Amino acid sequence: MEIDQWRRDYLLGGLRRSELKPTPVEQFRQWLEEAVTGGMKDPTAMCLATADATGQPSQRIVLLKGFDERGFVFYTNLESKKARDMADNPQVSLLFPWHLLERQIIVYGQVERVSREDAVAYFQSRPLDSQLAAWASRQSQPLSSREELQKQFEEEKARFNGGEVPLPDFWGGYRVVPHSVEFWQGGANRLHDRFVYHSDDSGSWSVGRLSP
Repeated sequence: MEIDQWRRDYLLGGLRRSELKPTPVEQFRQWLEEAVTGGMKDPTAMCLATADATGQPSQRIVLLKGFDERGFVFYTNLESKKARDMADNPQVSLLFPWHLLERQIIVYGQVERVSREDAVAYFQSRPLDSQLAAWASRQSQPLSSREELQKQFEEEKARFNGGEVPLPDFWGGYRVVPHSVEFWQGGANRLHDRFVYHSDDSGSWSVGRLSP
């Protein structure tokens, strides 16, 4: 397998400054809509990068569950590895790897917890089995077997017995408040287009082009 020879050119189109929206959230919304209409699977899947207190980075895929001018929201177990990392170091990064469209979006920012009311509203919108799974899984903790996990799930299912499943105290949401957002569009001959938005202290955005 000569993987050093695997390559392809990026020919779907370019990105010009005149096409950019005034804010990164507006630009993100346009690209997300194009990803959806373009038939991309899991366009809300994003790679969340965190670093622990020692500086060791780690990454995992999470799902975007909301966004607006305040930032990008996801939900998770509050005792997970990612949550522990963010408690030590709230600086994080998100990556949307939209290979089908030859695009990437990178968000740099700081996390904050969403309100419990927002977490409850989202949790109650999940399918019942997903709610039960949140109770059954002690995310990132050692697990002896798949059977043990299934047993925990069945125990939670019996405990709530088809009734309302409350939001666990150890489950909630985070908002990534961005200070810079990069939009990358693949280009022919590796001459990619990269634009990055930066916010200032007043919350205004400026945009500049980066060399590929």
